[in-house]
Amino acid sequence: MQKTAIMTDSNCGMLPETGKAMGIAVVPMPVIIDGNTYFEGVDITPEEFYRMQEEGAEITSSLPSPGSVMDLWAELLKTHDEVVYIPMSSGLSNTCASAVMLAEDYDGRVYVVDNHRISVTQMQAVLDAVQMAESGMNGAEIKERLEAEALDASIYITVDTLEYLKKGGRVTPAGAAIGSMLNIKPVLTIAGDKLDAFAKVRGMKAAFRTMCKALQKDLQGRLKELYENGEITIGIANTVMPEEELKQWKAELQKAFPEEEILPGVLNLSIGCHVGPGAIGIGAMRKYRK
Repeated sequence: MQKTAIMTDSNCGMLPETGKAMGIAVVPMPVIIDGNTYFEGVDITPEEFYRMQEEGAEITSSLPSPGSVMDLWAELLKTHDEVVYIPMSSGLSNTCASAVMLAEDYDGRVYVVDNHRISVTQMQAVLDAVQMAESGMNGAEIKERLEAEALDASIYITVDTLEYLKKGGRVTPAGAAIGSMLNIKPVLTIAGDKLDAFAKVRGMKAAFRTMCKALQKDLQGRLKELYENGEITIGIANTVMPEEELKQWKAELQKAFPEEEILPGVLNLSIGCHVGPGAIGIGAMRKYRK
């Protein structure tokens, strides 16, 4: 029997099939579209999702059912001694809190990590957990390490349209109308448990430059020691957009951080519910070193 299984949810940008190939169990996040429930990477593609979104479908994000989480735990515990589960940040969803309660019935064989991360930062934590397990760390040690280092990360996101922030109540209808007319792009930040407004600029290019400068400031500020020690990964993630446009953003990010290998990722459908197509995010996060 293998020692420790690593499990996460698709909020990290990894789909179940991709995770399976890497030895990582992934819970697909559900989205509810016009009253019907779909599971990311299982029975709906990003193209289908954003087509329905642009056509005006009523879309909300949802939590994995307790049954689906426990079924996967049970399956993993047939071949492993323990499970380390890394869901999205407890500050952005009730997924983590729900899992913590469910894990109480597993006699210490399931460790739920409150990692305070999402998207590429959550992805890095999952990859770190795999390395930790391979190095011989047990579930309790992996949980302790990931939670201790959880806040060593930053994410900045900008959106191409204000429509879906308006639907979610983060932008007023009047603000959205004026912003669209003036080509205003908000820059949002996630640091730990909160999604906050960071800046407002005109145009996507200016928004992306603002995000790069903000990330550079973080790397010369609170993350400086980690960055100088080579313990930081730079990542980029997006909702659906033309491939050529994505290549341009990746090139801009590489130009801003020429010595870094960029970790590519995806802003999953749960995030897409709120930001729509054409959104782009960049992040910096601590990575595991033995």
